[in-house]
Amino acid sequence: MVADIRLDPAEVKNHFNHMGHFRILVLGRSNAGKTTLLQRVCNTTELPEIFNAKGKKRGYHNIEDELIFRSNPGFMFHDSRGFETGSVKELNLMKDFVADRASTLKLEKCIHAIWFCISLADYERPILAAEEKFFNECNTGNVPVIAVLTKADTLKLPALNQLMREKGLTMREAKPRVGEFAAEMSGKLRARIESHLSGCKYPPKAYLTMASMNQEGADCGSLLKCTTDALNELELQKLMISTQQANIVLNIEYSVKQ
Repeated sequence: MVADIRLDPAEVKNHFNHMGHFRILVLGRSNAGKTTLLQRVCNTTELPEIFNAKGKKRGYHNIEDELIFRSNPGFMFHDSRGFETGSVKELNLMKDFVADRASTLKLEKCIHAIWFCISLADYERPILAAEEKFFNECNTGNVPVIAVLTKADTLKLPALNQLMREKGLTMREAKPRVGEFAAEMSGKLRARIESHLSGCKYPPKAYLTMASMNQEGADCGSLLKCTTDALNELELQKLMISTQQANIVLNIEYSVKQ
């Protein structure tokens, strides 16, 4: 059993100073809404600043480079470019990075979570060979992988088309039912994705459906809570909480589980 204890702000700050940034590796195809998601998490419309291992700014990035948003420097992100190509070289680079950063003894270099973005806009083929390879070949150890199902709101148009084509409704008749039907499509698609990935050697630890991340001020509380839930260590939960400058609800809820 766990007991909820009030989180002491000074203690959290001490953990943050000791362990450094909360590092997240973000994976997914180039159209999966990764950058938009990170902007919402960090409450900004600006693009991240990119730094190499020596702390020098760069104009482009690879998986080793660090992406930081000025609005919330507590987070540090890594992004695997060219993931959708499914090339052996890219997959091996990613596997090496995960293996190194998941096991390093340097606390400030550890990755703490992985957000794997899967766009529901690709509803006909949400999982391709590249995704399958990752979940079958990439052992992330104690680093939890969250499958973030993005762009659920894009299902409204195909939902409208299906209502008109398959149900024989007119546009006027179909429009009031679009929201409900799109939600039904999203649920079925999520179940399909979960079923597919659960058969892989290293399936995600959790799944989360996200919508309307392209809207400024969209709520990412569910993603932050899901990530905190997935962490195995109390110290990492504290570090995650300490990065939430604006998410008061999460700070209160996760007083501390111990």
